[in-house]
Amino acid sequence: MRTVNAFMFIALSACHLLTFPLQAKNTGKNDAPRIVNIINFVRAIEPRSAEITEDVLFETTKQQAAQLKEHRLKGTFLLQYDALIVPRYQELMKNELFEGSEVGAWWEITQPHVEAAGLEWRGRYPWDWHANVGFATGYTPQEREKLVDVYMEKFKSVFGKYPASVGSWFIDAHTLNYMYEKYHISASCNCKDQIGTDGYTLWGGYWNQAYYPSKLNAYMPAQTEAGQINVPIFRMLGSDPIYQYEAGIGGTTQSVITLEPVYGEAGGNKEWVDYFFKSMFDEPCLSFAYVQAGQENSFTWDAMKKGLEIQIPILQEMSQSGKIRVETLGESGAWFKENFTVTPPTAVVTMDDVRHSEKRTVWYNSRHYRANLLWEGAGFRIRDIHKFDEKMQSDYLTKAGNSTQCIYTTLPLVDGCMWSTQSYTAGLRLFYIDWRGQRHEAKGEIPEISEKDGTELTVKWSFADKSARLEITFTEDKMEIKCKPGKYIYTWELCLMTAPETELPFKYIGGNTIASSYKGFDYSVKLEEGAPVDNRQAGRNLVFTLRPNRNKITLVF
Repeated sequence: MRTVNAFMFIALSACHLLTFPLQAKNTGKNDAPRIVNIINFVRAIEPRSAEITEDVLFETTKQQAAQLKEHRLKGTFLLQYDALIVPRYQELMKNELFEGSEVGAWWEITQPHVEAAGLEWRGRYPWDWHANVGFATGYTPQEREKLVDVYMEKFKSVFGKYPASVGSWFIDAHTLNYMYEKYHISASCNCKDQIGTDGYTLWGGYWNQAYYPSKLNAYMPAQTEAGQINVPIFRMLGSDPIYQYEAGIGGTTQSVITLEPVYGEAGGNKEWVDYFFKSMFDEPCLSFAYVQAGQENSFTWDAMKKGLEIQIPILQEMSQSGKIRVETLGESGAWFKENFTVTPPTAVVTMDDVRHSEKRTVWYNSRHYRANLLWEGAGFRIRDIHKFDEKMQSDYLTKAGNSTQCIYTTLPLVDGCMWSTQSYTAGLRLFYIDWRGQRHEAKGEIPEISEKDGTELTVKWSFADKSARLEITFTEDKMEIKCKPGKYIYTWELCLMTAPETELPFKYIGGNTIASSYKGFDYSVKLEEGAPVDNRQAGRNLVFTLRPNRNKITLVF
């Protein structure tokens, strides 16, 4: 659901900021597939606005289908149950979609769906977006199975087969695994990472592309074949790689900076679209890059038309030139399963800043962890590290959620959003001691990004005075950090600094271990090289320091 209407830190030494071009060096390969799904999901009613009638909703879907047909692009149309049972939507899906397009299921729960399953509707309206009513997490596992069965049989009676794709802002592991085992779905999709938007928090997950979820937690990537549901979940909406993460920092709700065409400063803006597509289609991505375009019909055609008229012709041209593959969600899911037995490593690299603020970022994802690097002018910090563990059970696996909110999270080591305020930005920062014994926060030049064998990503960042170079290499279960010194630098370290009085998960910091507990789940990160130092004191910003051994810090996830 979307609402329709629509560092400070303790300075240890001063360094001069540099001004330099926004284009970074990319020494990696770029021949990995660049995949686009155009997903439009369909509701038959919209109770939040009297102006958005059933006819307006239908006309929006009709225009979306016509536009894709005109540009000869496959689309995926996911039907909520209330649209599935309406004859004119059935006819539209059967007769007006471009050849090769797909019809699947959108998994928000509505009154006719619940009643068809013999259950009692608890919503305020025939479609109610609150998590305990409008999503499968609000129902018991047995009720979820009934909801699946009645939808699947109705879908088959209309289209002659079961859907290959099922999407939702969030979907629980029990439902997803039931759909896979009984109805053999091949793909799913869920919402981007966000905090509080529309009451839904999904935070710390596999940041983009797609992953195999844990059998205990559909938001948590699994580490083993035995522990995973064999349905890849693709991340929706196309988040701004630089700015979405800290949108609304210090508050309880984030704004939306995505490819969705209704947002005039993002997906409805040509400059932003070009910036986003360059990041996703030209920069290193390791295994593959993924973009979801499209829009839910609740926003109406008038609101999305301008943005789609920017995006769709660009996607058509790129598809015709072979730069991207426009596929259905089901096709992408089948391709994923053919190529990956477990979740592959991927990356998102953004070295141009649409706001011209000299920011750039790198996201790395694997089945074991995610990490994010951020440069701001000449400054640098590791903005985010979250660990994944398939044994962490979600709150909704065995029981119904009774809150209007929904929260899915993973396991934080660094959280530059949740541990920040408007006046103090959290992160792992790099400090060094120069030849005079003076301490500095490192400032540097333009990073170089390279990839190897589709699994390994390396970032090289030279200091502004050429005295040293930081190298970070991401592999599936490790993050190796080296700082190659010049003749002047003797020591360096990484310091985790957060806003004062932040509630943190750390229980023990010492030896070669950072041990934590989050939501009652214990986890740890080991240092294969280097050692952590506990710096926690009441009211202080410095939490811990990572000190190298043999000029190297290696975190093992």
